Amino acid sequence: MNIIVNDQVMTLSTPMTVQQLLEHIQRTQSGTALAINQTIIPRSEWHTHQVNDGDNILLFQAIAGG
Repeated sequence: MNIIVNDQVMTLSTPMTVQQLLEHIQRTQSGTALAINQTIIPRSEWHTHQVNDGDNILLFQAIAGG
């Protein structure tokens, strides 16, 4: 299955959840937010939301400041 993560094509050999994907690419630090196909996926759904072939995933780090 092919997905796009931050404009980089990635091939996954097995189906996985968002949480498994983040662990796979070592992006599990706090403050990480994510959108799939321009829809924000709440952290509470990361363990159950499946990544699908062709998904366009945007990962970003929330930054506080003023």
